[in-house]
Amino acid sequence: MMSDDCNYIEYDKPADRVVRITLDRPERRNAQNTRLLYQLNAAFDRAAQDDSVHVIILAANGPHFSSGHDLGEIGSGQADDNVRKEETVGTWCGFGCAGAEAQMAYEKEVYFGLSERWRNLPKPTIAQVQGKVITGGLMLVWPCDLIVAADDATFQDTAVELGVCGVEFFNHPYELGVRKAKEFLFRSNIITAAEAADAGMVNHVVARDRLQAFTLELAQEIARKPLFALKLAKEAVNAAQDAAGRSTVMQSAFGHHQLSHAHNMLVHGMLMDPSNLKQKPRSNPSE
Repeated sequence: MMSDDCNYIEYDKPADRVVRITLDRPERRNAQNTRLLYQLNAAFDRAAQDDSVHVIILAANGPHFSSGHDLGEIGSGQADDNVRKEETVGTWCGFGCAGAEAQMAYEKEVYFGLSERWRNLPKPTIAQVQGKVITGGLMLVWPCDLIVAADDATFQDTAVELGVCGVEFFNHPYELGVRKAKEFLFRSNIITAAEAADAGMVNHVVARDRLQAFTLELAQEIARKPLFALKLAKEAVNAAQDAAGRSTVMQSAFGHHQLSHAHNMLVHGMLMDPSNLKQKPRSNPSE
């Protein structure tokens, strides 16, 4: 196991047939290091393998759902070493190789691989979102089947501003539609919970003080349904996306993402374009 033995995940059963998994790194705005992501994966596995569980809620402690990838871990060069210390790493390889291979291996396994696996969990999942969801944070909420957002929730992908083509889990056109997805990427702008709901990305927007209760009520309503029927309904909808070529789109975009990293390493000596690293995130023109 990694030397970082901190527990970044809470796991509880707030109601019959419902599990709630909570990100618990609020002092870092739930930034995702390797340890957090693998603890989250283990929690998802635990809930998926428990036949008494019909619905899984993904929540987060603190004012913000997730500030994205832990840039401290990435910048220090520890990410590749950390993933090799995990006991449950998947079937990907090359984490210690030279050049672009190690970076691609890490992101294929830890970012793209885990997010896609969570998207295909055999049980309904609901993201319970408050505060900011920035870049890599989208890779936690987008794999969930439903999203309930507090009225203070905002969403942003800053990847293009940092010289990369978008987060590794390229679900943008499926969440926002083609034109909204392009604007979201090109501008790196913030969209509100209400705007996300209008685009079809968010199912419900509720007052912040009602977020937890509303999400649990929704989970309990769904959890009353037969588990096998829920599983098959989810597979049927996911299959509709997959039959339309989603997996090909995701793989292509992931390749472009790796090309962005390789380009930046050649030009700037780092994975991102440093010119905008300290720039204040943009908001809506009306704000």
